[in-house]
Amino acid sequence: MKKLCTLLLAAGLVFGAATGASAIDFQAKGQWLMGFTASDTKLMHKTRVGDQKKTNMESSFDAVQRVRLQLDAVASESLSGTVYFEIGNTNWGRADQGGALGADGKIIKLKRAYIDWMVPETELKVRMGIQGVTLPNAAGGSAIMDTDAAAITANYKINDNVSITALWARPLNDNFDGNRYNGRQAGSWRAGYLDNLDLFSLMVPLTFDGFEITPWAMLGMKGANSMEGIEDWQGRSDNEVFNTSDGNLPYSLYPYPGINDRMNIGGTGKGYGSLFWAGLPFTITAFDPLNIEVDINYGYSEPMGRYDAIKRGAVKRSSTERQGWLAKALVEYKMDWGVPGIFGWYASGDDGNPKNGSERMPSIVPMGTFTSFMGDGNYGWVWNDFALDYAGTWGIGLQLRDMTFVENLSHTFRVAYWGGTNSTGMVKYMNNSFAWNDGWGSGTSPYLTTNDGLLEFNLVNSYKMYENFDINLELGYIANFMDNDTWKKAGERNSSFQKQDAWKAQLVFAYSF
Repeated sequence: MKKLCTLLLAAGLVFGAATGASAIDFQAKGQWLMGFTASDTKLMHKTRVGDQKKTNMESSFDAVQRVRLQLDAVASESLSGTVYFEIGNTNWGRADQGGALGADGKIIKLKRAYIDWMVPETELKVRMGIQGVTLPNAAGGSAIMDTDAAAITANYKINDNVSITALWARPLNDNFDGNRYNGRQAGSWRAGYLDNLDLFSLMVPLTFDGFEITPWAMLGMKGANSMEGIEDWQGRSDNEVFNTSDGNLPYSLYPYPGINDRMNIGGTGKGYGSLFWAGLPFTITAFDPLNIEVDINYGYSEPMGRYDAIKRGAVKRSSTERQGWLAKALVEYKMDWGVPGIFGWYASGDDGNPKNGSERMPSIVPMGTFTSFMGDGNYGWVWNDFALDYAGTWGIGLQLRDMTFVENLSHTFRVAYWGGTNSTGMVKYMNNSFAWNDGWGSGTSPYLTTNDGLLEFNLVNSYKMYENFDINLELGYIANFMDNDTWKKAGERNSSFQKQDAWKAQLVFAYSF
């Protein structure tokens, strides 16, 4: 009898748990990608510094796959939770636990993990946790931040036309191990001290019939130790602390490291440096089938210490300040067979004097989407696309998007010219004649002067075999017009490079549900 009671009690607990769990609606989403690619994405064939020569032999064929699974636990319209993959113990801003910028842990692959909830009897929605953070943008993606980060966002809908969104994000924290790379000995600073990077943003989406505009601004505070050891960007391989899985902050916040490998940012008495961005993206659809998108951005990064810019042996103490602006636009016209359009952008560039800092707009994780080779306009996960920064460049392009002549088969063709807005005088501070290539593949664009250019071609073909299954074939080519005569003036005169064009062909099978 005692055993029977025990069994009945256990059964009751099981059924009781099942009854309670039934109140939660579990929804699964996901995507399988299988990719095959042949490419040579290098823009240089040979380089030489003194007697040391290097030859690019990196054209390759790769087979890659990626799986992303998302699970939503929905209790009601007011409460739900979302997670990608397994969840571990993740401290916000902690790189080795998947909480830093990019959010991909080394052991447990955590993409996002957050909860959505609403304040009762209000229109206030809150999202807390590792989440996708994309600043408002139009025409070619966000030039400032589009990534995963630990954050809290709150959105309040005032009426059908106006809402307000506030954001606090912590991309970096608790990664500093106490070692500094600017000449100070270990122990001069204690671990975890002044090493957080925090961002605070306010966005005001305004939606009207045929017109949308979202003025926004973002303030940031970067600790004096927040990026110590973030990556081996000063030519050292020892004492590396960590690296995030998305973006490249030393390239996108500081003056361009390619200015000189020997530069060593000195100490600063500031505990924190300020960051600031503002944007005004708007879209006009009132004249359908005409679509107009415009985006204007400004960014500022406060100097934190100075460094030595070396010009033919002469040292110029230079500022780590960086500030600049960007304007970009897209105009397209929808037709029965496709969507022709024209796009372009212009960003401020360095003026040739590092003493007053950099005039290129800073960013966190820029994600340019105008094109799909020098940008992330298509499947960019097969190691060969670069989510590029527009800072220090200008460009103009033509596109024929979503052309359809056969059922379920579409084509997109783009051609874009990338020019530079950086002064040719900056070349004299570079450490070698091919320093322009340092940022390529690092989340930023090549360093282009007013004498340089790149011409990009994209052809993307997409076939929808089934409702949830697409086959995508992309062909890309970049013609290299970097100016040899300009870059011969680099600081070290005994270096040279042999440029080449870049190309790729990739075939992706995508199952999404």
